[in-house]
Amino acid sequence: MVRKPAVAGYFYPERAAQLRAMIDGMVDLRASKEKAIAVVSPHAGYVYSGPVAGAVFSSVLLPDLVVLLGPSHRGTRSVFAIAARGVWQTPLGDVPVHAEMAEQILRCSSLVEEEEGAHALEHSLEVQLPFIQYFKKDFAIVPVCVSYQANFEDLEELAGAIASSLKESGQEYLIVASTDMSHYVRHEVARQKDFLAIEKILALDARGLYAIVREEDISMCGYQPTAGAILAARALGASKAELVRYQTSGEATKDYDEVVGYAGLRIL
Repeated sequence: MVRKPAVAGYFYPERAAQLRAMIDGMVDLRASKEKAIAVVSPHAGYVYSGPVAGAVFSSVLLPDLVVLLGPSHRGTRSVFAIAARGVWQTPLGDVPVHAEMAEQILRCSSLVEEEEGAHALEHSLEVQLPFIQYFKKDFAIVPVCVSYQANFEDLEELAGAIASSLKESGQEYLIVASTDMSHYVRHEVARQKDFLAIEKILALDARGLYAIVREEDISMCGYQPTAGAILAARALGASKAELVRYQTSGEATKDYDEVVGYAGLRIL
């Protein structure tokens, strides 16, 4: 079962040499790397959010197993749609799905269902892969799309399933939460609202993040995957989070009237 890239040539270059050259300009090979439990990374076109994603993946040690949590922009049948088998292709090569880990997560939560179709055209997880591939040749993934219908109790169940499965595996791992921040507001509004959410992530306050996004109407598309990642990370022993980089699309377009915000964080 091969999942072909859906947004190559659109969100990022479809030719390997061009893609690698683009990422070259967005990473810091001299950055100090730490062992992280989770990261938060954006998922827009690379010209807009790539520098933030590049900074995040430059700052962490990358293990052999990566659990990807992202919002579904196209809808899912299930609350949590997992890709449980096969290979994901990008211009930089093939990435296998860790079938054993996916099956274990499926066994641990009735809300997680195998739903390959939910991933076919979804970009939020796909765009993370080339950055990881740039730094690491061999790794496996567990991709999970999170429905907008997921409530906080659902996220607690998902986090518990992921945390217990990772503990049982005995493997080194990284959880990647994919999200953009505020959408299509003025630059100063984006910064003000986004940092309300960022403060909750820095405090490892998943419930607070879930609440502030809803209370303040912050158009953070992946707040549910991010809250789930925080919950799982805390169950796995996380004690702090750090902001690696924040910017808006205005820094690329020079249009500050309608921007999208991008935040990159690591959870340790």
